[in-house]
Amino acid sequence: MSDATPPKSAVVKEERGPTGALEVDAELTDNIAALLEAEQRGMVLNLVADLYPADLALLLSHLPFKYAHVVFSWLPPDKASEVLTELDDAFRAALLRESPPGWIARLLQPLDTDDATDVLADLPEDEALQVLPNLRDAPEVHDLMNYPEDTAGGLMAAEYVAVPYEMGVEQATEIVRAHAESIDDVFVVFLIDEDQQLKGVLPIKQIMLSPAGTRAIDIAETDFISVTTDIDQEEVGRIMQRYDLVSLPVVDESGRLVGRITIDDVVDVIRAEAEEDLQLMSGVSGDESLMASTFQISRGRLPWLLVGLFGASLSGTVIGTFESALEEAVVLATFIPIVTAMGGNAAVQSAAITVQGLTSGELWEGDALSRLGKELVVALFNGIVLAALLCVFVLLFGMGNVPRLAATLGVTMLAVIVLATTNGAVVPFLLQRFGLDPASAMGPFVTTLNDIIGLTVYFLIALALYL
Repeated sequence: MSDATPPKSAVVKEERGPTGALEVDAELTDNIAALLEAEQRGMVLNLVADLYPADLALLLSHLPFKYAHVVFSWLPPDKASEVLTELDDAFRAALLRESPPGWIARLLQPLDTDDATDVLADLPEDEALQVLPNLRDAPEVHDLMNYPEDTAGGLMAAEYVAVPYEMGVEQATEIVRAHAESIDDVFVVFLIDEDQQLKGVLPIKQIMLSPAGTRAIDIAETDFISVTTDIDQEEVGRIMQRYDLVSLPVVDESGRLVGRITIDDVVDVIRAEAEEDLQLMSGVSGDESLMASTFQISRGRLPWLLVGLFGASLSGTVIGTFESALEEAVVLATFIPIVTAMGGNAAVQSAAITVQGLTSGELWEGDALSRLGKELVVALFNGIVLAALLCVFVLLFGMGNVPRLAATLGVTMLAVIVLATTNGAVVPFLLQRFGLDPASAMGPFVTTLNDIIGLTVYFLIALALYL
């Protein structure tokens, strides 16, 4: 069948967004799948030619993998290169699997060294080693591959513009122009000495506004911010966010300039770290990508579910321990869900604010006591209000021995809210102190712990006041 006459089911209707580009939605995906089924290569390429790389990556991720692989293989090399950097890591590795090393190298040639390194890091080591010698920037990419992926060294690019610090602005301008084609987004020029030591940072705007004859070092920012290659990527993100930086120089342990990190890379880091924290809060370990197998997904979730099962068993044991008390006053069982739910909610609220402060850098380990003090005041106020409402509920419905039950539930609610809030405020600090992600404080382990503590407190108070 020729490309010129598509079947009726493959006729597409172009929907364009405010930018003028095609909008990626389920209808477009279905239409392209129909065209692929009919082997209408020309029409498929005409459609995807209007998509931005990020939109095309989104489209590929929503197509059945066999179709996504076909579309990607049909793309012109320059278009495929731009799409590579927008794809999920696991999905990208699957698309490139078993591709000839020469073809992969051709796709990586236009990319910055940091992007090329990221792609190679997702491939099996033997495949990456076959691709590496074919790259124009092979030495730089090889050096970057030696840094851990989650550090400044693994995040940085080896492309940057650096000039001798005593150079005049007119010569510096010419060097910037000479590198304009090979280096994207030249935000600043780095000033170095003969030993590659970083001496200053000069914004492009400052170069353009300075008169000829001005020395670069005289108008540069000499009180600059830089990071070493071993700094964690999350800390890099905090630094660039705190100081509103668009380009951050990276130096080695001797202070020699070795690379730069740009704001677009940091946006990806912030998103990745937020996704990781969200997964930890939900009781998921590892990265659940679109390409993850059912076994990989299960392996990431099952350990936390087992923790929850163990914790729930302990909660059941607590209830069983006080079985005689429940037999004497069955009405106590009615309020077990309320005790556990309110304790869990209070802990999550407190932990969420603490985790947010720790991950953003607004809270330090030394702030633990002051944070705890504020949370205790809030817990006391909220606990008193909730306890009073619960007592009113018991009085209105006249359940059991009303005065004693109301007193028991009121004291329990106040105690549980205070203990759960304290737990939520303290545990994130403890986790960070031991080098663990504070976001784990909102996972199943801590919430189950709150249930056990809450139930124990509830029955102890019931034994003391009600029975």
